[in-house]
Parts: sequence; structure tokens; C-alpha cells
Amino acid sequence: MGIISKGVKKFSPLFITAAVAGALAAFLIFPARYAKEVRDGIALWAMSVLPATLPLLFLTSIFTKLKLFGKVSGWLTPLSRALFGVSGTGAATALLSAVSGYPVGARAVYDLTEAGLLPKEERFRTAAISTTTGPAFLVGAVGAGIFHSAKIGWILFAAHLIGVYFVGILLRLGAKPLRTAPAPAAKRSEEISVGKILESSVLSVLCVGGAIAIFYAFGAIAEDIGAALRLPDGAIAVFKGLLEMTTGCAAVAGKTTPIALAECAFFVTFGGFCVLLQQLAFLGRADIKTAPFLAVKFAQGAVAALAAFLFSLLL
Repeated sequence: MGIISKGVKKFSPLFITAAVAGALAAFLIFPARYAKEVRDGIALWAMSVLPATLPLLFLTSIFTKLKLFGKVSGWLTPLSRALFGVSGTGAATALLSAVSGYPVGARAVYDLTEAGLLPKEERFRTAAISTTTGPAFLVGAVGAGIFHSAKIGWILFAAHLIGVYFVGILLRLGAKPLRTAPAPAAKRSEEISVGKILESSVLSVLCVGGAIAIFYAFGAIAEDIGAALRLPDGAIAVFKGLLEMTTGCAAVAGKTTPIALAECAFFVTFGGFCVLLQQLAFLGRADIKTAPFLAVKFAQGAVAALAAFLFSLLL
């Protein structure tokens, strides 16, 4: 294991250096080609992501500061401790994420950490179950929009949650018991600085837009490299999905097969590096380590893929 670990540590900087150098060369040699992709990414963000994400980031940030959030946390505490080994605060954060989608859950983890309401011993497990997409994206954008079937969207959403929560339950095994802490409601003052929350939400959604624009271009670079190397379309689709989940789902949606649904379930649950970058921008400030988080998201994606494959065979 020690030799493997050292090998990975040596390989990672080389891989990152090669990837960055290659992307830089592509932008310098073909600036018009990839500038267009950046514009397309910005257009997608401005037309689709911004109108939905900005209000959710703003409203959920306010909600986590209300006494009602503390009450909801209290109601969820017995179940969340038994299943995931997290407090009701962690479960309420997971619920917000499941309803709202990326990157609301990651932002909520950061907000609650800053407020002193998410103890360190449960922070990673909370992040693991609170980084989900929502039904609006999977049912509306992916199911109805890409696969032309809302039913497929619901299948993917069910598989997605199974993957996230199954691995979340496994993380509870061997976890240290939670220390008793005051109920979140006892700490709520309801004194909310709306101006600061709005400023923070706007800056956050700008970071989301930047990530989408950049990874849109990276996806085009990957596609061009794959075409030049004459790689199979399936391999290019997988690589695009690992970079940006929406384009990955679109690339495999030519045929509604169990394999295509499994691949799409993996993409949206793993998140793709575009979504992961958005989430880690918040989670890093909450002291969530990158490597373990990526491992958990990969495991969740694998379980979600298996669930989607089985669902598609049964339904």
C-alpha cells in the first residue's frame, strides 16, 4: 500500500501538469474554437443555472439561520443519528440539498460550520449526504429534456439518492459517537444580515458560472483529442461525463438502454469535476479533505449506477 500511495502521489502532479499544459496549448493554438465553448457555457449558466441557483442559495442561506431550521433539525435527530451518525442539523442540510440540488448542500455545510452548528466529527459525513442534485434537474433537464421521459428522470433520481444515502450509511460504521450539543434552535437569534447573505450568494453563483464555462471548454478539448486519436464514441462520452455531467448524459442518451442510464446515474452522482469544483470551493473552507471526498463521491456514483441499471431492467 505504501508503494502504491507513493506512486499515486508522484503520478498526480505529472498528470495535472500534462493536463494543464495541454489545455493551455489548445487555447493558444485554437482560441476562437474554445472561446466559443466558454461563451456557450456562460450562456447556459445565464439562461438556466443562474435563475434557479441564485434564489436557492440566497433563500437556503437565510433558512439555515432561522429558528425553524433548528426545529426541523430536532425532529430529524433520532433518525439521522441512527442512519448516518449525524445530528439533525446534518439531516436537515441533506434534505435541503435533495430538494434544491448542487451546490446548495455544500454551501449549507459551509454556512453551518461558520455558525458553529456543525461539529467537526460529523462534518464529513454530513457533506457526503448533502451533496446531491435535485428533482428539478434530473426529472426536468435530464429526464424530460435529454431522454424525453420524466419517468426516466425519476428512475435516475431514485438511483441517485440510493447511491448517496447507502454510502452515507456505510460511513457511519466505526464512526465515533456524536457528542451531545445544544439544539440548533437554542442558538438562533433570527438577526439576519440580508445584505451580506445576498453578496455572498452572488459571489457564489459567479463561481458556479466560472466553473461551468471553463469545463464546457475542457469538454470540447477532450472531444477533439478523442476524435484525433479515433477513440470510440463511448469512451469520449465517459470522459465528457467525468468533466461535466450534463454533457455526459447528453452524449450517452442516443439509446435509452440500461447501460446508458447507469452511466448517466454515475455522472450526476459523482458530479463531474465541474460540480466537484463548485462544491469543494465551499467544502474546503469547512475543512473537508479533497481526496476522501472524491473517493466517497466515486463510490456513491458506482452504487447509483448499479441501482439505475437494475431499475431499468425491472421497470
